[in-house]
Amino acid sequence: MSSPTRSPTLRSPTRSSTLPPKPESEQLKIAKAAKAAFQKSQLIPASERVKALQEIRKGLDAAKDEILAANKRDVAAAEVDVRAGKMAEGLLKRLDMTKGDKWDSMLQGVTDVAELPDPIGVVSYAKELDDDLDLYRVSCPIGVLLVIFEARPEVVVNIATLAIKSGNAAILKGGKESNETAQLLSKVIQTALSRTTIPSDYIQAIQTRSEVLALLQLDEYIDLVIPRGSNLLVKSIQNATKIPVMGHADGICHVYLDETADIEKAVRVVVDSKIDYPAACNSVETLIVNEKVVNTVWPAVAKALLEKNVELFCDSPTLFALSKLTLTSNNLSNHIHPSSPDSYGKEYLSLSLSVVTVDSLLTAMRHINAHSSHHTDCIVTEDEQAGATFCKGVDSAGTFINASTRFADGYRYGFGTEVGISTGRIHARGPVGLDGLETYKYMLRSKAEKGHIVSEFGAAEGKKKFKHATIDTKSVPFL
Repeated sequence: MSSPTRSPTLRSPTRSSTLPPKPESEQLKIAKAAKAAFQKSQLIPASERVKALQEIRKGLDAAKDEILAANKRDVAAAEVDVRAGKMAEGLLKRLDMTKGDKWDSMLQGVTDVAELPDPIGVVSYAKELDDDLDLYRVSCPIGVLLVIFEARPEVVVNIATLAIKSGNAAILKGGKESNETAQLLSKVIQTALSRTTIPSDYIQAIQTRSEVLALLQLDEYIDLVIPRGSNLLVKSIQNATKIPVMGHADGICHVYLDETADIEKAVRVVVDSKIDYPAACNSVETLIVNEKVVNTVWPAVAKALLEKNVELFCDSPTLFALSKLTLTSNNLSNHIHPSSPDSYGKEYLSLSLSVVTVDSLLTAMRHINAHSSHHTDCIVTEDEQAGATFCKGVDSAGTFINASTRFADGYRYGFGTEVGISTGRIHARGPVGLDGLETYKYMLRSKAEKGHIVSEFGAAEGKKKFKHATIDTKSVPFL
């Protein structure tokens, strides 16, 4: 017996189909504008990017007094938070643009980047696959960058400069403590862009954490996230997005005093690594001392550090060695403390230093690889083989011999400036300059009368074989 025939079910239109589309959020508009600006900019010549950087420098020069006045207001507000225990002293130091040569260095960075070779269109691989069939691997921008940073407002200029030169659009979010300064800097940059053919939406600034959280979901428009700041900031960003994240969580850097370390060299390198700018991610946080120099090199280094008001958290051998040290001040009792196991994973960002003793270079390397943040680590030695072993065996973005860890910086490396430090192993590592903001594409060109097709090639008899001959060229002839 056949089943009764069922009448087709007629469904009335759903309620949602009759509603007007939801208005776009401000964050979606920002992301879309950045992507559109990026795509438009790909046909803009390199000379226009250089012009934009020159205009930015002029604008910053003209607005210097206004920007530094805003920075003083940001610093004054931050000082209140520091006294209330709401902000670390290290962040306050990073915030102040009036100290030292920060302003001049920022401007020089703009000029230096402008004068660097164009990173777009660089050929890193060129092969002739067949007669009149040439393959090129060519550098190109990544796309839209979302850069989130704490405290240091000059980062706005550093990143905008690198983004423009490298052909990437950027959305910038500074910490609330630098809001006035960052907004003014962003305004100067956008005004400068308006005097070029680069869209003003190429560099945008946002202000709130909620905007960041919304943008982190827009992987259709944002191609790379670069967080600069605390471990907490970086980890929270990594856990909140599926967009690739490039950055470093900590700056736990080491200096190892090898058994052949020269006393004067050790003092100079360690003191500079610690006190040149303690709040920086490339300042040393742990000193490792070979047991053979605990009673010779170490006391001289310790005395120099104490005279610079550095607090020392020492293990038993280094602590005992200092019991025989005579100082003219009371720093010995006030600034020397026993270390704890937790001391060797700390990023102090202040005038504090952990100290540990080891019995060999291999033990020192094991300690570094276990406790380092893979940022920058240094050996002080007169033994070339020890230096070479250290550089190969330590798994960090920077491995130095007899040189301060403070050299780990894009400006000092000749990058003009840097977008940040990457402690990852893929794509970019160490200070990230122009090259770190480029990826690449493959360009294949057939000049044959009928073009080229894959089915003509193969291992069988009568099939064409690939030549894979190297092409001696530094540019793509049809670009």
